[in-house]
Amino acid sequence: MPLNRRKFLKKSAVTGAGVALAGAAAAPAAEAAEAKMGSKSAKRYAFTVMGTTDLHGNVFNWDYFTDKEFDDKAHNDVGLAKISTLVNQVRAEKGRRNTLLIDAGDTIQGTQLSYYYAKVDPITAEGGPVHPMAQAMNAIDYDAAALGNHEFNYGIPVLRKFQEQCRFPLLGANALDAKTLRPAFPPYSMHCLRTPFGRDVKVAVLGLTNPGIAIWDKANVQGKMTFPGLEEQAAKWVPKLRSMGADVVIVSAHSGSSGTSSYGDQLPYIENAAGLVAEQVPGIDAILVGHAHTEIPEYFVTNKETGKQVVLSEPLKWGQRLTLFDFELVWGKGRWSVEKVGARVLNSNAVEEDPEIVKLLGDEHEKVVAYVNQVIGTNSVEMTSVEAPYKDVPIIDLINHIQADTVKQALASTEYAALPVLSQAAAFSRSAVIPAGEVTIRDVAGLYVFENTLEARLMTGAQMKAYLEYSANYFVQTPVGAEVDPAKLTNANGTPDYNYDVVSGLTYEIDIAKAAGSRVANVRFEGVPLADDAKFVFAVNNYRANGGGNFPHVAAAQLLWSNSDEIRNTMIAWVKAKGAIDPAEFASVDWKLTRDGTPVF
Repeated sequence: MPLNRRKFLKKSAVTGAGVALAGAAAAPAAEAAEAKMGSKSAKRYAFTVMGTTDLHGNVFNWDYFTDKEFDDKAHNDVGLAKISTLVNQVRAEKGRRNTLLIDAGDTIQGTQLSYYYAKVDPITAEGGPVHPMAQAMNAIDYDAAALGNHEFNYGIPVLRKFQEQCRFPLLGANALDAKTLRPAFPPYSMHCLRTPFGRDVKVAVLGLTNPGIAIWDKANVQGKMTFPGLEEQAAKWVPKLRSMGADVVIVSAHSGSSGTSSYGDQLPYIENAAGLVAEQVPGIDAILVGHAHTEIPEYFVTNKETGKQVVLSEPLKWGQRLTLFDFELVWGKGRWSVEKVGARVLNSNAVEEDPEIVKLLGDEHEKVVAYVNQVIGTNSVEMTSVEAPYKDVPIIDLINHIQADTVKQALASTEYAALPVLSQAAAFSRSAVIPAGEVTIRDVAGLYVFENTLEARLMTGAQMKAYLEYSANYFVQTPVGAEVDPAKLTNANGTPDYNYDVVSGLTYEIDIAKAAGSRVANVRFEGVPLADDAKFVFAVNNYRANGGGNFPHVAAAQLLWSNSDEIRNTMIAWVKAKGAIDPAEFASVDWKLTRDGTPVF
């Protein structure tokens, strides 16, 4: 039977769902081993837990949007094929039975490879394929993985099928069934590591996911699952794991360490709570951190109750790094205890791709390459997003034009048909290009790299002004006369590019010399100053509409229409239907950066 069609048998594991014994082989209670345990010298055992996070569908060191090997300014590499080589090296050095491999979530979304097997040749179809990420992670022999928020992007059926195809448990102690409030996924897994002394080490892995799922994937989870806070659930489960005999407790948390939230007070739970878990919940030895897409080789947090140092580590996204937690245990008073633990990261650009993974998934990769290179239309003039963070450029106008056009058609026979339509868009990628000449699926997909869907909300002029003002926080305050360096002008206070929205249908200025909160000026609609009581239909992605980024008013605004199809698909279909893109039909300079009314660029 072809490998990508075969049914995978789950690897046995002790999990919160009650599956049978797991981990490395259980140790025999041999008399000789017991004698060694009874000797006067202290018995020590060392093992290593490896960790990845935010793989986002990356198997190979390949960028499907540019159709070439991945590369960035730091010359990082990506993908599980590289991670596999690192894992093999660590296992060879430490001994396979002295290692575990875990992940902190966001696995099945992010590349055209993962999209293809969710939508084009879906794993949920009868007799459908096995997801490439499941195949790769099974082959590498992962022991457990936490759920990420992006696991829910394609809906619960896709996630459940992926779960079925994995030979390791998907953990989520704070992913609860909405009706029973019981865990919808295994909360933990328990792994037994054989020591030379006849006493196994029991390692518990507790999985925690992000409460923001309730906002970001509301359409997929509302009424089905609920997601309480990480601290609350960790405080519930860690003592249970200790009472079950866990010598070591590791948390795999799809949650950053900063203690901040992108959704303000819309949820009572912190988005980036890994540091708070370490600080507030006693009994944790280490936390594999995810979600934030930052690199933290080693970071210690002091637990307030015990004074114990808890080590945190976050490997860089997409398989660019592999975290290693190195544990040293000592035997005493009839149990193992952690004497020392540290963390470090390995860089995947230092190794070649594992040929076994390349061979295993080469066919799937080639299918996706062929898919993304399909020609769907033509373009008269090249458009790029290089300057999009600080200039009004045609490539972002294209997104807004398609969104506004789609919403207008959807509302054409409703009572809202006469209202003007505004639209928001962000520069998700600074390297997107729609070339002159033939346009392929990957060209359009590379412009819109997230699986957001489109909604229409009812907004007022006053609300739109507040929305623009909030968005303008993205810029670093730069006094009149000071040099303006585009490389240093944006991302103020760590604001990511995807949280800077430009709005089409209005004209406005952003004065970067002024303090945040008082920057937006001369806001006009059809050449006239924008009235506070004016009403508009706002075409907005579901992430933003559901509170992502904590933009004002939009989450509470009346929903007029929504669509379950990804905006990326809507854009591809639009280009196919039109056959040709002409920026002259939609491009215009609607916003600009100024200082005291003088344009910056």
